[in-house]
This record gives sequence, C-alpha cells and structure tokens, in this order.
Amino acid sequence: MAEPPSYLSSFKDELIQLIKRLGTYLALKMSNLFSISLQKLDPRSVGAIAGLAFAIIFTYRLTRSPAPPTRRQPKRQAPTTSSTAIRTQSNITLMPSGVYSSSEDLRAQNTFDEFFQPVKPTLGQIVRQKLNEGRKVTCRLLGVILEESSPEELQTKATVRPSVLDVLLEITKFCDLYLMERVIDDESEKNVLLALENAGIFTSGGLVKDKVLFCSTENGRTSFVRQLEPDWHIDTNPEIVSQLARFIKYQLHVSPVKTEWTTGKVLSSPSLEQFFG
Repeated sequence: MAEPPSYLSSFKDELIQLIKRLGTYLALKMSNLFSISLQKLDPRSVGAIAGLAFAIIFTYRLTRSPAPPTRRQPKRQAPTTSSTAIRTQSNITLMPSGVYSSSEDLRAQNTFDEFFQPVKPTLGQIVRQKLNEGRKVTCRLLGVILEESSPEELQTKATVRPSVLDVLLEITKFCDLYLMERVIDDESEKNVLLALENAGIFTSGGLVKDKVLFCSTENGRTSFVRQLEPDWHIDTNPEIVSQLARFIKYQLHVSPVKTEWTTGKVLSSPSLEQFFG
C-alpha cells in the first residue's frame, strides 16, 4: 500500500502529544481539586481522564475545519488523460519527479516569457540605428522623396510620396536634413516647396525651407554635398554616388535594381522607406 502523506503522519503525532499533555494537566487539576496526588490515581481514573481529553479534542477538531498544512506540500498539476489512465491500471505506479510542472510554475514561466520577449523597436529607434547616429543627412528629391523622376516633370507638378513621409519626419527629428534637386526653372522650385509644405514637412518636422536647395546641373548637387560634409548622402544617380564615395562617410543608393558596390560605405535599397524596414 502507498504510505500516507508526510503531513498526515505529522498531524497524528502532534495529536497524540496534545492528548498526553492535556491528560496530565487535567489529572493534576483534578488531583488538586480533590486533595489527592497524581501518584494515588489508579489506572481506571487515568484512563477516564484520558478518554475525556480525547473526546474534547475530537469534538473540537470536528467543529473546526483546519487549514491544510502548507509546509512541504508538493504542488501538482491536474493530471492529463494519459497519466490518469496509467494510474487507473496501477495505483502503485509513481510519476517521476519533475516530469510535470505545476500550473503555478507554468503561469510563472508564461509571465516570465511575456516580460522578457523582444520588444518591437519604434520607427525612430530604427532610423537612428540605421544611420549609425549620423547627425547630418543630405538627400535628393526626385525618385526618393517625390514621385516624379525627372526635372521636366517638376515644371507642372510635384508630389510627395506618402509612404516615405513618416521616415522623413523621423529623420528630421534626429538629423540636420538638407533636401536638394536639379530644376529647370523657378516654377519647378515653387511646385516642390508647395508639395513639401502641403505634406506637413515644414510644420510637423524640423525642416525649414532654407534647407531645400536647388541647382541647375548634376555637378551642382555634388558640390552641395561636398560643402555640407554630411554623415549620409542619399541619391539615385550612381555616378554621383561613385564620385562622393571618397568624401562621404556613408551613402544610400536608391534604385529598383540592386547595385553591388565595392566599398562598404555605400548601401543599396529599392526605396528610402524599405531601407528603414
């Protein structure tokens, strides 16, 4: 047969000791009451007193539901269907210790996992990480910030790409950003500034109109970048990227066709927003 739990044996020992002490106490009290010593009590008297004590304790235990002992009480998980079938076939089969965790342990482990699970970084954190804490960025407009891809298109309209707007605003929070583009006439400049203003870049971001630069040639954009000495330059023209590779710490070449650059200072991406995840 399976041995009784340890806490039941402990409870039984404590009950026996309590009965003995109470029996002795009552015997002494009754001896003093009737002016007789404990040594003069015959075995029948002692037995009667012990029986009375047992009856009192038994009644007290029945009327008071004791809380189950908490010391050394093993925590057990509700048995699964397979473990229940095993115990039905053999009551003496013992489960190896540590095989099943208690429900409390499982809940604690779940809480631990939830607390320490990786936290998804914000867009601002990604921008700072990708730029390696660079503080000055120069970027061309056509094909990166604007949907248009040629200076001729800017003569009629300019449109900011909605998908790049959040990234652009985050860059302006952490970096000194300069936007630049080659234009054909003054009307193109107005269209570009109006599009940036309508997109909220001048109000929501840290960009000012004085940091939007225009030139009439591609070499003019190269000169802008070299004079500003940014940590990052973003461009779609591979020739300009190649020319600036000796002078600029990092560059991002935006192109739908991935270009393999021999220098690790130049990275490629189909778009600005995809580069930042």
